[in-house]
Amino acid sequence: MKRFLKWTALVAVTAVSVAIFTFWTPDTRMEDMRAKYGAPESRYVSLGNGLTVHLRDEGRRDAPVIVLLHGSNSFLQTWDDWTKRLTPTYRVIRFDFPGHGMTGAYPARAYSTSAFADIVDRVTTKLGVTRFVLGGNSMGGGVAWVYAHKHPEKLIGLVLIDASGQPAPKPTSLPIGFRIAQTPGLRDIMLYITPRSIIEKSLHQSVSHQEAVTPASIDRYWELLRYPGNRQATIDRFATPRDPAVTGAPRLPVPTLILWGAEDKLIPVASAAWFKQQVPDAQVIIYPGVGHLMMEEIPELSATDLSNWLASQFKPR
Repeated sequence: MKRFLKWTALVAVTAVSVAIFTFWTPDTRMEDMRAKYGAPESRYVSLGNGLTVHLRDEGRRDAPVIVLLHGSNSFLQTWDDWTKRLTPTYRVIRFDFPGHGMTGAYPARAYSTSAFADIVDRVTTKLGVTRFVLGGNSMGGGVAWVYAHKHPEKLIGLVLIDASGQPAPKPTSLPIGFRIAQTPGLRDIMLYITPRSIIEKSLHQSVSHQEAVTPASIDRYWELLRYPGNRQATIDRFATPRDPAVTGAPRLPVPTLILWGAEDKLIPVASAAWFKQQVPDAQVIIYPGVGHLMMEEIPELSATDLSNWLASQFKPR
Protein backbone atom coordinates (compact mmCIF):
# COMPACT_ATOMS: atom_id res chain seq x y z
CA MET A 1 0.00 0.00 0.00
CA LYS A 2 2.80 2.40 0.94
CA ARG A 3 4.57 1.61 -2.31
CA PHE A 4 1.36 2.30 -4.24
CA LEU A 5 0.92 5.66 -2.52
CA LYS A 6 4.51 6.61 -3.27
CA TRP A 7 4.08 5.72 -6.93
CA THR A 8 0.81 7.66 -7.05
CA ALA A 9 2.46 10.72 -5.56
CA LEU A 10 5.37 10.40 -7.97
CA VAL A 11 3.02 10.17 -10.95
CA ALA A 12 1.08 13.23 -9.75
CA VAL A 13 4.24 15.29 -9.26
CA THR A 14 5.54 14.18 -12.65
CA ALA A 15 2.25 15.07 -14.35
CA VAL A 16 2.23 18.56 -12.80
CA SER A 17 5.88 19.08 -13.75
CA VAL A 18 5.22 18.01 -17.34
CA ALA A 19 2.17 20.31 -17.52
CA ILE A 20 4.16 23.27 -16.21
CA PHE A 21 7.01 22.56 -18.62
CA THR A 22 4.62 22.17 -21.56
CA PHE A 23 2.17 25.00 -20.87
CA TRP A 24 4.37 27.36 -18.86
CA THR A 25 3.30 30.98 -19.37
CA PRO A 26 6.10 33.40 -18.48
CA ASP A 27 5.69 36.86 -17.01
CA THR A 28 5.53 39.73 -19.44
CA ARG A 29 8.31 42.32 -19.36
CA MET A 30 7.68 45.56 -17.49
CA GLU A 31 9.29 47.63 -20.26
CA ASP A 32 7.13 46.01 -22.93
CA MET A 33 3.92 46.52 -20.98
CA ARG A 34 4.66 50.16 -20.22
CA ALA A 35 5.41 50.76 -23.89
CA LYS A 36 2.24 48.97 -25.04
CA TYR A 37 -0.30 50.02 -22.41
CA GLY A 38 1.15 53.25 -21.07
CA ALA A 39 0.10 56.65 -22.39
CA PRO A 40 1.40 60.21 -22.23
CA GLU A 41 -0.89 60.68 -19.20
CA SER A 42 0.63 57.71 -17.35
CA ARG A 43 2.62 58.51 -14.22
CA TYR A 44 4.49 56.17 -11.89
CA VAL A 45 4.25 57.65 -8.41
CA SER A 46 6.13 56.39 -5.38
CA LEU A 47 4.02 56.02 -2.24
CA GLY A 48 6.92 54.78 -0.13
CA ASN A 49 7.65 51.33 1.30
CA GLY A 50 8.71 50.12 -2.14
CA LEU A 51 5.33 50.78 -3.76
CA THR A 52 5.12 52.70 -7.04
CA VAL A 53 1.61 53.21 -8.39
CA HIS A 54 0.67 53.64 -12.05
CA LEU A 55 -1.90 56.43 -12.30
CA ARG A 56 -3.45 58.93 -14.68
CA ASP A 57 -4.66 62.36 -13.60
CA GLU A 58 -6.62 64.06 -16.39
CA GLY A 59 -9.12 66.82 -17.04
CA ARG A 60 -9.64 70.32 -15.73
CA ARG A 61 -7.55 71.25 -12.70
CA ASP A 62 -10.17 73.77 -11.54
CA ALA A 63 -13.01 71.24 -11.67
CA PRO A 64 -14.49 68.82 -9.10
CA VAL A 65 -12.41 65.65 -8.77
CA ILE A 66 -13.62 62.12 -9.49
CA VAL A 67 -11.48 59.16 -8.39
CA LEU A 68 -12.32 55.85 -10.11
CA LEU A 69 -11.34 52.44 -8.71
CA HIS A 70 -11.18 49.34 -10.91
CA GLY A 71 -12.22 45.81 -10.02
CA SER A 72 -10.40 42.56 -9.30
CA ASN A 73 -7.81 41.58 -11.93
CA SER A 74 -8.57 44.74 -13.86
CA PHE A 75 -6.71 48.04 -14.36
CA LEU A 76 -7.24 51.74 -14.84
CA GLN A 77 -7.93 51.34 -18.60
CA THR A 78 -11.33 49.88 -17.76
CA TRP A 79 -12.39 53.54 -17.28
CA ASP A 80 -11.11 54.78 -20.66
CA ASP A 81 -14.55 55.43 -22.15
CA TRP A 82 -15.89 57.09 -19.01
CA THR A 83 -12.78 59.26 -18.75
CA LYS A 84 -13.20 60.57 -22.31
CA ARG A 85 -16.75 61.62 -21.48
CA LEU A 86 -16.01 63.09 -18.04
CA THR A 87 -12.76 65.03 -18.50
CA PRO A 88 -14.28 67.98 -20.40
CA THR A 89 -16.13 68.84 -17.19
CA TYR A 90 -14.27 67.11 -14.35
CA ARG A 91 -10.80 66.16 -13.17
CA VAL A 92 -10.56 62.36 -13.30
CA ILE A 93 -7.99 60.35 -11.34
CA ARG A 94 -7.59 56.60 -11.76
CA PHE A 95 -4.83 54.19 -10.80
CA ASP A 96 -3.84 50.53 -10.76
CA PHE A 97 -4.21 48.91 -7.35
CA PRO A 98 -1.21 46.94 -6.03
CA GLY A 99 -1.05 43.56 -7.76
CA HIS A 100 -2.86 44.95 -10.79
CA GLY A 101 -2.07 46.58 -14.10
CA MET A 102 1.33 48.26 -14.18
CA THR A 103 1.61 48.94 -10.47
CA GLY A 104 2.79 45.41 -9.79
CA ALA A 105 3.13 43.63 -6.49
CA TYR A 106 3.13 45.37 -3.12
CA PRO A 107 6.24 44.47 -1.08
CA ALA A 108 4.11 44.56 2.09
CA ARG A 109 1.76 41.98 0.50
CA ALA A 110 -1.21 43.86 2.00
CA TYR A 111 -4.17 43.14 -0.27
CA SER A 112 -7.21 43.43 1.98
CA THR A 113 -10.06 45.83 1.23
CA SER A 114 -9.02 47.98 4.18
CA ALA A 115 -5.42 48.09 2.95
CA PHE A 116 -6.62 49.16 -0.50
CA ALA A 117 -8.73 51.90 1.10
CA ASP A 118 -5.53 53.18 2.69
CA ILE A 119 -3.92 53.18 -0.78
CA VAL A 120 -6.74 55.45 -2.00
CA ASP A 121 -5.95 57.85 0.83
CA ARG A 122 -2.22 57.77 0.09
CA VAL A 123 -2.76 58.43 -3.62
CA THR A 124 -5.14 61.35 -3.10
CA THR A 125 -2.93 62.83 -0.38
CA LYS A 126 0.09 62.54 -2.69
CA LEU A 127 -1.84 64.42 -5.39
CA GLY A 128 -3.03 67.08 -2.95
CA VAL A 129 -6.70 66.16 -3.37
CA THR A 130 -8.74 66.72 -0.21
CA ARG A 131 -12.38 66.51 -1.43
CA PHE A 132 -13.64 64.30 -4.23
CA VAL A 133 -16.24 61.94 -5.63
CA LEU A 134 -15.18 58.31 -5.25
CA GLY A 135 -16.48 55.62 -7.59
CA GLY A 136 -15.61 51.95 -7.88
CA ASN A 137 -16.57 48.81 -9.76
CA SER A 138 -16.68 45.35 -8.17
CA MET A 139 -13.67 45.07 -5.82
CA GLY A 140 -13.07 48.80 -6.34
CA GLY A 141 -16.66 49.46 -5.27
CA GLY A 142 -16.04 47.53 -2.07
CA VAL A 143 -12.92 49.61 -1.45
CA ALA A 144 -14.90 52.80 -2.09
CA TRP A 145 -17.58 51.65 0.40
CA VAL A 146 -14.97 51.05 3.12
CA TYR A 147 -13.19 54.32 2.35
CA ALA A 148 -16.46 56.23 2.60
CA HIS A 149 -16.95 54.93 6.14
CA LYS A 150 -13.34 55.66 7.10
CA HIS A 151 -13.19 59.16 5.58
CA PRO A 152 -16.70 60.51 4.92
CA GLU A 153 -15.42 64.05 5.47
CA LYS A 154 -13.27 63.76 2.32
CA LEU A 155 -16.08 62.70 -0.02
CA ILE A 156 -18.57 64.85 -1.87
CA GLY A 157 -20.10 61.78 -3.51
CA LEU A 158 -19.94 57.98 -3.66
CA VAL A 159 -20.66 55.86 -6.74
CA LEU A 160 -21.04 52.08 -6.35
CA ILE A 161 -20.92 50.15 -9.63
CA ASP A 162 -21.72 46.43 -9.28
CA ALA A 163 -19.81 46.75 -6.03
CA SER A 164 -18.55 44.18 -3.57
CA GLY A 165 -18.71 44.88 0.18
CA GLN A 166 -22.02 43.27 1.13
CA PRO A 167 -22.23 40.07 3.22
CA ALA A 168 -21.04 37.21 0.97
CA PRO A 169 -23.09 37.70 -2.22
CA LYS A 170 -23.90 34.44 -4.00
CA PRO A 171 -23.03 34.67 -7.70
CA THR A 172 -25.38 32.92 -10.10
CA SER A 173 -22.45 31.74 -12.22
CA LEU A 174 -18.90 32.58 -11.18
CA PRO A 175 -16.57 33.21 -14.16
CA ILE A 176 -13.92 30.52 -14.56
CA GLY A 177 -11.05 32.86 -13.72
CA PHE A 178 -12.58 33.64 -10.33
CA ARG A 179 -13.32 29.96 -9.67
CA ILE A 180 -9.66 29.15 -10.22
CA ALA A 181 -8.47 32.06 -8.09
CA GLN A 182 -10.70 30.96 -5.20
CA THR A 183 -9.53 27.33 -5.25
CA PRO A 184 -6.43 26.64 -3.10
CA GLY A 185 -3.88 24.53 -4.93
CA LEU A 186 -5.40 25.18 -8.32
CA ARG A 187 -4.74 28.90 -8.05
CA ASP A 188 -1.07 28.17 -7.24
CA ILE A 189 -0.68 26.54 -10.65
CA MET A 190 -1.83 29.85 -12.16
CA LEU A 191 1.55 31.24 -11.15
CA TYR A 192 3.09 29.14 -13.92
CA ILE A 193 0.23 28.31 -16.28
CA THR A 194 -2.16 31.08 -17.37
CA PRO A 195 -3.75 30.24 -20.72
CA ARG A 196 -5.17 33.11 -22.73
CA SER A 197 -8.26 30.96 -23.35
CA ILE A 198 -9.18 31.09 -19.65
CA ILE A 199 -8.99 34.87 -19.63
CA GLU A 200 -11.12 35.00 -22.77
CA LYS A 201 -13.78 32.70 -21.33
CA SER A 202 -13.84 34.54 -18.00
CA LEU A 203 -14.38 37.89 -19.74
CA HIS A 204 -17.21 36.55 -21.87
CA GLN A 205 -18.83 35.14 -18.72
CA SER A 206 -18.53 38.52 -16.97
CA VAL A 207 -20.45 40.58 -19.52
CA SER A 208 -23.79 40.44 -21.30
CA HIS A 209 -22.75 42.73 -24.17
CA GLN A 210 -20.36 40.27 -25.79
CA GLU A 211 -19.10 42.85 -28.28
CA ALA A 212 -17.28 44.50 -25.36
CA VAL A 213 -14.85 41.57 -25.38
CA THR A 214 -12.38 42.05 -28.23
CA PRO A 215 -9.06 40.35 -29.07
CA ALA A 216 -7.28 43.50 -27.90
CA SER A 217 -9.11 43.57 -24.55
CA ILE A 218 -8.40 39.87 -23.98
CA ASP A 219 -4.71 40.45 -24.68
CA ARG A 220 -4.61 43.36 -22.24
CA TYR A 221 -6.22 41.39 -19.41
CA TRP A 222 -3.98 38.40 -20.12
CA GLU A 223 -0.73 40.32 -20.47
CA LEU A 224 -1.24 42.62 -17.50
CA LEU A 225 -2.18 39.69 -15.26
CA ARG A 226 1.30 38.41 -16.13
CA TYR A 227 2.98 41.75 -15.37
CA PRO A 228 5.88 40.92 -13.01
CA GLY A 229 4.53 40.12 -9.56
CA ASN A 230 0.82 40.32 -10.40
CA ARG A 231 0.09 36.60 -10.45
CA GLN A 232 1.66 36.01 -7.04
CA ALA A 233 -0.17 39.08 -5.76
CA THR A 234 -3.45 37.62 -7.08
CA ILE A 235 -2.80 34.37 -5.21
CA ASP A 236 -1.99 36.33 -2.04
CA ARG A 237 -5.08 38.51 -2.43
CA PHE A 238 -7.52 35.63 -2.86
CA ALA A 239 -5.91 33.88 0.11
CA THR A 240 -6.49 36.96 2.27
CA PRO A 241 -9.53 36.56 4.56
CA ARG A 242 -12.53 38.59 3.45
CA ASP A 243 -13.13 41.78 5.42
CA PRO A 244 -16.44 41.80 7.30
CA ALA A 245 -19.22 43.82 5.69
CA VAL A 246 -19.39 47.45 6.80
CA THR A 247 -22.89 48.62 7.69
CA GLY A 248 -24.44 51.67 9.25
CA ALA A 249 -26.06 54.42 7.18
CA PRO A 250 -25.81 57.01 10.01
CA ARG A 251 -22.03 56.95 9.55
CA LEU A 252 -22.30 57.73 5.84
CA PRO A 253 -23.61 61.28 5.21
CA VAL A 254 -22.40 61.13 1.60
CA PRO A 255 -24.61 61.48 -1.51
CA THR A 256 -24.59 58.04 -3.11
CA LEU A 257 -25.36 56.64 -6.56
CA ILE A 258 -25.77 52.88 -7.07
CA LEU A 259 -25.41 51.53 -10.62
CA TRP A 260 -25.96 47.84 -11.41
CA GLY A 261 -26.20 45.48 -14.35
CA ALA A 262 -29.37 43.41 -14.07
CA GLU A 263 -27.57 40.40 -15.56
CA ASP A 264 -24.48 40.60 -13.36
CA LYS A 265 -23.53 36.97 -12.66
CA LEU A 266 -20.60 37.76 -10.39
CA ILE A 267 -22.32 40.10 -7.92
CA PRO A 268 -26.08 39.70 -8.39
CA VAL A 269 -28.39 42.66 -8.67
CA ALA A 270 -29.92 41.80 -5.28
CA SER A 271 -26.80 43.35 -3.78
CA ALA A 272 -27.94 46.75 -5.04
CA ALA A 273 -30.92 46.45 -2.70
CA TRP A 274 -28.58 45.70 0.22
CA PHE A 275 -26.61 48.89 -0.41
CA LYS A 276 -29.87 50.82 -0.77
CA GLN A 277 -30.90 49.57 2.67
CA GLN A 278 -27.64 50.89 4.09
CA VAL A 279 -28.06 54.29 2.39
CA PRO A 280 -31.81 54.90 2.01
CA ASP A 281 -31.30 58.25 0.27
CA ALA A 282 -29.14 56.71 -2.47
CA GLN A 283 -30.27 56.84 -6.09
CA VAL A 284 -30.33 53.45 -7.80
CA ILE A 285 -30.19 52.73 -11.53
CA ILE A 286 -30.50 49.14 -12.79
CA TYR A 287 -29.57 48.40 -16.41
CA PRO A 288 -31.49 45.56 -18.10
CA GLY A 289 -29.39 43.28 -20.28
CA VAL A 290 -26.08 44.44 -18.76
CA GLY A 291 -23.51 42.33 -16.93
CA HIS A 292 -20.69 43.11 -14.50
CA LEU A 293 -18.72 45.71 -16.49
CA MET A 294 -21.14 48.44 -17.50
CA MET A 295 -18.36 51.00 -18.10
CA GLU A 296 -17.11 48.71 -20.86
CA GLU A 297 -20.49 47.33 -21.97
CA ILE A 298 -22.60 50.52 -22.11
CA PRO A 299 -20.09 53.34 -21.55
CA GLU A 300 -22.13 56.11 -23.16
CA LEU A 301 -25.39 55.46 -21.31
CA SER A 302 -23.79 54.78 -17.92
CA ALA A 303 -21.45 57.80 -18.17
CA THR A 304 -24.40 60.01 -19.13
CA ASP A 305 -26.37 58.82 -16.10
CA LEU A 306 -23.37 59.49 -13.89
CA SER A 307 -22.92 62.98 -15.36
CA ASN A 308 -26.57 63.79 -14.78
CA TRP A 309 -26.32 62.65 -11.16
CA LEU A 310 -23.13 64.65 -10.61
CA ALA A 311 -24.76 67.74 -12.07
CA SER A 312 -27.66 67.31 -9.67
CA GLN A 313 -25.28 67.23 -6.69
CA PHE A 314 -23.15 70.24 -7.54
CA LYS A 315 -22.60 72.59 -10.45
CA PRO A 316 -19.14 72.28 -12.02
CA ARG A 317 -17.36 75.58 -12.57
